[in-house]
Amino acid sequence: METKTDTPAEEAYEYQEPQTHLELLPIKEGTEKLCETIVSQEGFAELHKKIEAFITDEKLKHEYDMLNQRGALLQQKVEAGVEVSDEEVAEFEKLRETLLANKTVTDFHDVQEEVQQLQDKIHQVLAKTFEIGRVPNQEDFDFCSDGFGDCGCS
Repeated sequence: METKTDTPAEEAYEYQEPQTHLELLPIKEGTEKLCETIVSQEGFAELHKKIEAFITDEKLKHEYDMLNQRGALLQQKVEAGVEVSDEEVAEFEKLRETLLANKTVTDFHDVQEEVQQLQDKIHQVLAKTFEIGRVPNQEDFDFCSDGFGDCGCS
C-alpha cells in the first residue's frame, strides 16, 4: 500500500494570514459603530425601503440591467469608432424613458447617489487619515468642507 508523501515544497508551505500593522478588532468595532450610527438615522428606514422595493422586483432589475448593458454597448461602439444607428439610440432612449417613468427606479437611483456620496465622504476622511498620519480636521482638506457639510470658511 502506497501512501502519498508531500514534496519538500508542499511541506514548506503553510498558510499564514497576511501580516497587518493594525489591530483589526478595534477597526471592526468602529465600523460596526459607524453602521449603527447610519442605521439609527431617522431617514434610514425610508432609504432602505426604497432600495428593498427595487431589489425585490426581479422584472424591474432585469430591465434596469438591460438598460445599463445597452448603454455600455453603445459607449463601447462610440469609443471603438463604430457607427451607432439611429434605431439603436432610439431603442435605448425608449427603454430609458420607460424606466425613468417608474417611481421605484427613480427612487432607487436617487438613493444610490445618496449612498455613493456618503461612501465617498467616508473614503475622503479615511484616505486623508492615511495621508497625513492623524485624524484630519477641516483645514486638512483642499476645499471648503470636511466632506460632511462642516465648512470652516467664515
